[in-house]
Amino acid sequence: MLNRRTLFAATGTMLAAATLGRPHIARAAAPFAQPALPYAEDALAPTISARTVGLHFHKHHKGYFDKLNRLAAGTPYAELSLEEVVVRAKDESEAAIFNNAGQAWNHNFYWAQFAGGASAPSKAMLEAADRDFGGIEPLKARMVEIGDGVFGTGWVWLVEDDGKLDVIGLADAGNPIAEGVTPVVGIDVWEHAYYLDWENRRTAHIKALLDERVNWAAAGERLGA
Repeated sequence: MLNRRTLFAATGTMLAAATLGRPHIARAAAPFAQPALPYAEDALAPTISARTVGLHFHKHHKGYFDKLNRLAAGTPYAELSLEEVVVRAKDESEAAIFNNAGQAWNHNFYWAQFAGGASAPSKAMLEAADRDFGGIEPLKARMVEIGDGVFGTGWVWLVEDDGKLDVIGLADAGNPIAEGVTPVVGIDVWEHAYYLDWENRRTAHIKALLDERVNWAAAGERLGA
């Protein structure tokens, strides 16, 4: 399994290419570059409007990369991959660098998991969901519950830890690779991700993404990565 414990020995192999709905992890020194959006800005409508995608991608996501590059310039972090920055900054309590690197990485994953369009879960995903949650619908319900319970800003993640699925809520820029677990699905519950379209209905937004936008077949390929 690729997680924090094996990250440095397996750079570039955690996830497949974004065209399969999975972020491509590549080693590159600063300046860290924001990947292109893997579909048109209106591709996620009506679940996420083109207006929200545009603001989220070009303002918020880009902003994390811009600030990370300013913070990392001239430091040892500039020679690391984005994943290495996330892990090291967390270990070294470099809050500003961690927050921006974590959010840059989180959003890379977030956009890519919708590429290829919504799909039915693979056999492997169905079996894992049945084993650990009693089925795919209880798994989704747990993600909605945990996501709704994240106070303020943060993320809800479906992760794999030592071969078992779990759902965790992480505040602010909380990042699964910094927690030593493998990300499978991640939903942004910062208000900028949904408020223009859903107002304060965070629960409905999370459910809609899980039902209508996540490429579950690609998510299944991340199991055992």
